[in-house]
Amino acid sequence: MSEVYQNYIGGQWVSAVSGQTFDDLNPADTTDLIGRFPRSDARDVDRAVQAAREGFAQWRRVPAPRRAEAVRRAGEILRRRKDEIGRLMTREMGKVLTEALGDVQEGIDTADYMAGEGRRLFGVQAPCELPQKLGLAVRVPVGVVAVITPWNFPLAIPTWKIFPALVCGNAVVFKPAEDTPLLATVLVEILTEAGLPGGVVSLVHGIGEEAGDALVRHPGVDLVSFTGSTAVGRQVATICAAEGKKVSLEMGGKNAIIVMDDAALDLAVDGAVWGGFGTTGQRCTAASRVIVHEAVAGAFTDRFVERARRLRLGSGLEPSTDVGPVINARQLQRIHEYTRVGRSEGARVLIGGEPATDGALARGHFYRPTIFADVEPAMRVAREEIFGPSVAVLRAKSFDQAIEIANATSYGLSSAIYTRDIDRAFRAIEALATGIIYVNASTIGAEVQFPFGGVRQTGNGHREGGWTVLDIMTEWKTVYVDYSGRLQRAQIDSADR
Repeated sequence: MSEVYQNYIGGQWVSAVSGQTFDDLNPADTTDLIGRFPRSDARDVDRAVQAAREGFAQWRRVPAPRRAEAVRRAGEILRRRKDEIGRLMTREMGKVLTEALGDVQEGIDTADYMAGEGRRLFGVQAPCELPQKLGLAVRVPVGVVAVITPWNFPLAIPTWKIFPALVCGNAVVFKPAEDTPLLATVLVEILTEAGLPGGVVSLVHGIGEEAGDALVRHPGVDLVSFTGSTAVGRQVATICAAEGKKVSLEMGGKNAIIVMDDAALDLAVDGAVWGGFGTTGQRCTAASRVIVHEAVAGAFTDRFVERARRLRLGSGLEPSTDVGPVINARQLQRIHEYTRVGRSEGARVLIGGEPATDGALARGHFYRPTIFADVEPAMRVAREEIFGPSVAVLRAKSFDQAIEIANATSYGLSSAIYTRDIDRAFRAIEALATGIIYVNASTIGAEVQFPFGGVRQTGNGHREGGWTVLDIMTEWKTVYVDYSGRLQRAQIDSADR
């Protein structure tokens, strides 16, 4: 019998109030039941938020360097258990083992980076207009932070949010994606082992429409940090606006690689394969569009198709596997529906375009790497996020037209250009309307010391990652100290001014 897991609330592991559970299945082999997890509802969320409010009252008074020590210890445990956790991730989420280990490493890097902030968390001191008066602005914690994360980076993304929230003095209620509850449980176990007091982090499993919605709406939550689809992000933003809550959104992308006529084609093909089919295309930064100058479009596309043809599907635990499964049956059907849409709009499928059901692949959710040709910018496969191993190839007659096509989407997360012309590279950096830009590299591969996020429907202006996450996880408090011993009035005209 598979293990039954629990929520973590107020320092205790507890079942859902309803007693209901849901199954966590291996997407590469759906006969493999990983475990059963609590199907929580508003009652469980309320218990977690109340525990977090109590935890926050104590945690905010712990000096920041000591708070950071808990994060540092969590990073050390992650480093020690990296191989084990990577294999668990591949079993639960499906990405190939090397990518899963990279996901864990990102969590380790985030711990290292944010632990240092415990001795920084810089404020600002500026001159005052009156004598013998000190003015400064300091950071204070927000309160209770609701952390809602997706399944595609089940360790990295939670650490991007939870570690800075903790260092800044907040308490956290963590609601992970229902497709990857085991990795969330492991992360919370590590935080408790690292010495985090009960109530400072609570874990509530469940379905988004039930536990997630209740968490976003709860009046005891001060900030919602959400990563997921644009459709759900809009709903989260609407609820938070009505409640007056802070909200940080990182949502979808329809990212483009531009390949100019002077590009190193083999390098560009490497980038397109990695960007389009790495993590089975299940990244918000995936390169789902490739815009190729017409002078090299034929040669590039031939090489791209040939490389895709050689990709091997299978369990991510097998060393020979290049592309793992998609996360679940619903997503598999969604990807296949977009293939139908592309064909109906006149796009030509050069390779793939169907689920893979031969042999052991029939037990999982596998989709063959797919490349569309004859794609026009107005087609849905060129505008909408598919979130699978599907790449649309578009042609451009010039640099300016390539930029125009790249920007012709409601998203604005990541983009890339392959060119050996430095002038073109810098013109692209200036013109591409995305939060992240790569030159002669693919659209994926963020580093924790830099801001991560995008524009338009990709987010709401905040940037997690790097130092900018501190502006989400803290509020500013301005302090004036007048040591003149007399009443001084700022912004009042006087004869001596």
